[in-house]
Amino acid sequence: MSIGRFIGGIGALVWSPRLDKYLLLRRSDDKDFASGIWECVTGRVDQGEGFEDALFREVQEELGVEVELEMILGTTHFYRGAALPENELIGVVCLVSLEDPDSIQVSSEHSQARWLSAKEAYELLESDHLSARWIKGVILRAEALKELANPALRAYFRQNGMELG
Repeated sequence: MSIGRFIGGIGALVWSPRLDKYLLLRRSDDKDFASGIWECVTGRVDQGEGFEDALFREVQEELGVEVELEMILGTTHFYRGAALPENELIGVVCLVSLEDPDSIQVSSEHSQARWLSAKEAYELLESDHLSARWIKGVILRAEALKELANPALRAYFRQNGMELG
């Protein structure tokens, strides 16, 4: 297999500690990929940009707010469309927190926003669509890691970020 090129991406699952709810966003119907599906903040890493800078930039662009990094939830790999090298994306997904859930200003990239508990999100995401299964898995991982992560670990991520260099 030859060495390929990938699109770098990020996912930011926004969580309100005050509400203990997650923000789900519905992609605008005019999006070229996965229009109308529910997701977290997602985006591409620009050339010369690290995952952490891309994470905070995408949240700012899509919601108009600054968030705190809570922890890395995991990595992701998928094809943004047909399984062709030019559509292959690898990314990092993080849990971020927002103290004031009323402060968001949803961009035109999304047609709706909802703050939901994990249970409410699972009910909303009844579809078996690949994207619905993906965001369900992200929320499931966030629920598990919030339980397992001690406050010192979350404070470490907030203070030191996720980039190693």
